[in-house]
Amino acid sequence: MTGHKVGTRAEWLAARMELLEAEKALTRRGDELARWRQELPWVRVDKDYAFDTGDGRASLADLFRGRSQLLVYHFMFGPDYDAGCPACSAIADGFDGFAVHLANHDVTLCAVSRAPLAKLRDYKRRMGWSFPWASSYGGDFNYDYGAGFTEEQQESGVGDYNFRPMDLTWPADAETDGPLARWAATTGTDWPTYSREAPGVSAFALDDDGTVFHTYSAYARGLDALWGMYQWLDRAPLGRNEARTDDAPLNWFRRHDEYVAG
Repeated sequence: MTGHKVGTRAEWLAARMELLEAEKALTRRGDELARWRQELPWVRVDKDYAFDTGDGRASLADLFRGRSQLLVYHFMFGPDYDAGCPACSAIADGFDGFAVHLANHDVTLCAVSRAPLAKLRDYKRRMGWSFPWASSYGGDFNYDYGAGFTEEQQESGVGDYNFRPMDLTWPADAETDGPLARWAATTGTDWPTYSREAPGVSAFALDDDGTVFHTYSAYARGLDALWGMYQWLDRAPLGRNEARTDDAPLNWFRRHDEYVAG
C-alpha cells in the first residue's frame, strides 16, 4: 500500500466530488443500456432442447418453473471435468444467495452445464448451493447459445465467441507446465478440454401460449457485473488486484472451500 498519493481531507473531497459526477454519468448510461437490452427484438426458439434436472427430464420451457422469465448462467463444467470452473464457481457463490429474490420477481435463474447431472449434483452439494442447475449433456444448447466449442471447432483453430470469431489455438502456457494448464487442472482436465467450455448468460421469455423467446446473451467482460465480489473489489483500495503471475492466470481466488481458514 505504501507509495500511494496522500492528501488532505479537503483534497480528497474535491477529487471525490469530481469522481462522483463521473459515477453518476456511468449510472445514467447503465440505465440507458438496461432499457436498450429490453428493447432488443425477441427470437422465437423453435428447437426442442432437453435437459436433465432434479425433477427429471425437462424442456427449455420447463426450466422457467412456472415463471415468465428465465436467466441461464452457462456454467463451465464439461463432461470430462471433475469439478466446476473456479471462476464460474465464484460467480455462482454470488447468485446462489439472490436467486430467491429473482424467483419472487417472476424470474428463474438456472445454471446449465454440459456435464452429466450426477457430477453437477455432487459438486452442488460440495459447494452448498441451492440454485437450480440443469444438465444439457449430449445436447446442442450450450453450442447454440455461444457457450462452448466442439472438438471439431477446436481442431480447426477457429470458433465464435462473444459474437465474433475467436482464435482457438492453444497459447504457449497451455502446456503441462504453464499457468493455464495448472488452472485447467483444478477442474481435473487439461487446457484443451477445459477451454471447450465458455461462460455466458442468456435470457429467455415465456409467452402465455408456451412459446419461448431468446431475448439476450452476454459473454466475456459482459459478465463482469455478475461477479458479486468484483463490485466490492472495485471499491476497495487496491481494486481487483488480479495481476497474472507464474502461479495462475488469476491466482488470488479459489473455490470457497479451498481457502486456508484464518
